[in-house]
Amino acid sequence: MKRPSILIANDDGIFADGIYALWEAMSDIGETTVVAPNTEKSAVGHAITISDPIRIEKVNRSGGFRGYAVNGTPADSVKIAVKAIMDKKPDIIISGINAGANIGQSLLYSGTISAATEGTFLGIPSIAISLDSIRGGDWSGAKIVAKKVVKAMMENDLPHGTLLNVNVPNCPAAEFKGYQVTHQGSIYFKDSFEKREDPRGRIYYWMTGKIKNPDTKLQSDGVAIKEGYVSITPLQPQLTNFDYMDELTEWKIG
Repeated sequence: MKRPSILIANDDGIFADGIYALWEAMSDIGETTVVAPNTEKSAVGHAITISDPIRIEKVNRSGGFRGYAVNGTPADSVKIAVKAIMDKKPDIIISGINAGANIGQSLLYSGTISAATEGTFLGIPSIAISLDSIRGGDWSGAKIVAKKVVKAMMENDLPHGTLLNVNVPNCPAAEFKGYQVTHQGSIYFKDSFEKREDPRGRIYYWMTGKIKNPDTKLQSDGVAIKEGYVSITPLQPQLTNFDYMDELTEWKIG
């Protein structure tokens, strides 16, 4: 079987440990191209750059890692990779490995998800993969999962407009309880703002808070990951609430 062309992106930046681990994993099964932000761009959502020039710079890391650093967002990175850097469209796009799970409401903020979503917009089978540890941890299990999911994607067809969101427990693969197909859960960050004063007497605010998870069923992404399962969620960027369209029509606006 021909080795697939795999585009690797992320939101933690091209110098992150997670993208290096993902490059190692993907190099075993395909021809890789790495294009990612030059600095961390976590929680930027699906922002794109339209008022400033986008610049790229070649990056070499140890072990033969080569890629392109972009002074833009995760979505910018995928756009410019497909439209300007690569000679032809990749067969697969995979975004990650993110430090920190992308589950529940955080999906709307996530640059990791947005890089994969941009791939979906471009008609390319795409995956987002995250490790359930904000400070990084045991990348070995996530590398195994990434390879398994990509190989499965090569053998099966994703519906048009659908991407896979994969979240991996922070432990060796031997300790996984299994793989669980899940839906986006209701887990959220109940935030608050601490008022502080800097050494010059100027007021600033620091966002803090606690994670809240009202879900209880294993089919929810947040529950599955906390129970030790690899969570795989099919996502689509279509946001319309079709079930409410008829009722909204009855408002008779205008």
